[in-house]
Amino acid sequence: MKVVAYSIRPFEKEFLAKANQKKHDITLISNPLCLETVIYAEGKDAVIVFTNDDVSADMIKHLAYLGIRFIATRSTGTDHIDKEAAGKYEIKVANVPHYSPQAIAEHSVALAFALNRKLIKANSNSHLFNFENDELIGFNFSGKTVGLIGLGNTGLAAGAIYHGLGCRVIGYDPNFPTDTFIIKQPSLESLYASSDIISLHVPLTPDTKYLINKEAIDKMKDGVMLINTSRGPLLKTTDVITALQSGKIGYLGLDVYEFEKGLFFADHENDLVKDTLLQKLMQFDNVLVTPHQAYLTKEALQEIAHQTIKNLDLWQQSKYVGKASACAKSYQAIPATTGN
Repeated sequence: MKVVAYSIRPFEKEFLAKANQKKHDITLISNPLCLETVIYAEGKDAVIVFTNDDVSADMIKHLAYLGIRFIATRSTGTDHIDKEAAGKYEIKVANVPHYSPQAIAEHSVALAFALNRKLIKANSNSHLFNFENDELIGFNFSGKTVGLIGLGNTGLAAGAIYHGLGCRVIGYDPNFPTDTFIIKQPSLESLYASSDIISLHVPLTPDTKYLINKEAIDKMKDGVMLINTSRGPLLKTTDVITALQSGKIGYLGLDVYEFEKGLFFADHENDLVKDTLLQKLMQFDNVLVTPHQAYLTKEALQEIAHQTIKNLDLWQQSKYVGKASACAKSYQAIPATTGN
């Protein structure tokens, strides 16, 4: 197949080349898919995109006009793709159903550790030869209650880590897994009320947008730790900032941000105008923000590349038939709460 891949980072090239083995003619472009770059899709069969690409209805119309029949996203989530428009123009869409859930789970726990033991502040002070530790008091994870919202592959992986630390692990998921014995099932309200740490592992859907808002936060413990490595709009940022100001949220770890599109995955240090809401978040000492890097391990990158190429292979072999869909049928089908 003739393919153009957008938003390609230098570190992705070797993984895609290894997975592709020269089977498909893939043009790699570092720029995101947008009105200025869509012309590179002319004459191609498929485009490969990422979460920061513009795959709106208008863009899909452009892609269809240029002859694109397939869209493969290098992500599990497909919320950045207008799937209704894809169906209208008979463009099939495939995702990566899972890729090393341990990578994301481990990063979410790393955020929790770093916040609790104030590692960023301790490291900064030490580099200045300030070795005072009066303001570096944390708490033991052992014995604490961890509430996981979303028990797909990543949520379960996070649960296993917290269980190994001696935490009491509870979880909420409409499709609660029947084969887990280390995670107890409360109501969502009970999870909010009893958790010392709450970690989100759900996809972004109309039902989960602003899952964490003022009403939800009011039900949580004072000083709760909140971790989000899933999708930014799961949190209503303005409500979270208010809760940080009051002390209701005691720790906040984010690998995603509500308005990260067009911001994350690029260097904006020298921008004259910066995102004021994100700046306000970063003024808090108890907030840790990483740039959507939870997936960034060698193992995960290779699996993403492998499954992306596999999607192209199956399309080329006409293994997917029928109507265009949110994700290709067969092994790509994912539960609504996988949240990787």
